[in-house]
Amino acid sequence: MSQFSHPNTPYQAILPMRSKTPLFMSILAGACLAPALAAADTTAPPAGISIAQIIDKYVAARGGLKAWHAVQTLSVSGKLDAGPGDSQERSITMARQGAGASAKRAQRAAAVDAAKPNGTRQMQLPFRLEMKRPRMSRLEIDFAGKTAVQVYDGQKGWKLRPYLNRDDVEPFTAEEAKSEEAKADLEPPLVDYATKGSQVALEGMEQVEGHDAYKLKLTLKNGDLQHIWIDAHSFLDVKVEGLSRRMDGKMRTVWISQRDFRSVRGVIVPYLYETANEGSPQTHKMVIEAVTVNPALDDARFAKPQVLVAATPLASAKKP
Repeated sequence: MSQFSHPNTPYQAILPMRSKTPLFMSILAGACLAPALAAADTTAPPAGISIAQIIDKYVAARGGLKAWHAVQTLSVSGKLDAGPGDSQERSITMARQGAGASAKRAQRAAAVDAAKPNGTRQMQLPFRLEMKRPRMSRLEIDFAGKTAVQVYDGQKGWKLRPYLNRDDVEPFTAEEAKSEEAKADLEPPLVDYATKGSQVALEGMEQVEGHDAYKLKLTLKNGDLQHIWIDAHSFLDVKVEGLSRRMDGKMRTVWISQRDFRSVRGVIVPYLYETANEGSPQTHKMVIEAVTVNPALDDARFAKPQVLVAATPLASAKKP
């Protein structure tokens, strides 16, 4: 969210980790961090299988090209686990610090919070994501008693961030707009990739959670790079690489594990995501609670948000 060298699936559009989503960067930077992961050993892929065969099996495992082309709109809802050692109080503090929050500061805050009584260390953020072709999206996150909104109409984007005590609607920055423009549509990144101008290369085999996986390098039309790991047995994309995130003055690698794949109207989608940031002690999980394929979504849902301002006492006093 983004920056998220983009995992281009609809769900990854909201992952703090990919974090592309600037909204999530502001809310969760420093609070939803993950353990450093040692670089996996890469070995040569087995003889007798081509990149084209891997992609074909992957697309079939995800439901097939026809099923994904039939998806015109998509809605997803669930909860974001702010992670161990987190609390609403600390999350508000980290949100106000924004993307400048450091991993070390988050770790110190977590240690202080862990010593507090009454189990205040856990919180979840409900979210709702709506997407519509071509490249329209609306993301809502409930945080600290308020709802943050981020929308993209296919060409322009806006964000409303009340958790930062900002009641005005702000346009996307140039970087955020470029990120959204580069995103794929609703389908996963390797589905119909050649038509989108992307290229794929097979870099070898690696172990992902104890299973062999093909490590693929996806080069988008705009030159952005992303690694995707395809399980050698299920041919599902069990791990993707998000855009690197700056923490403590360094660019940190981000990985997203995808699990609990389920069928919804013929397409296969993960219901559990876990993000890991290099050099950080915690992981962040996103649990999907509901997925709806092709709900009725009016284009107005993706227009610039309108802020309702309550009448001031002075204005009310002037009424007869």
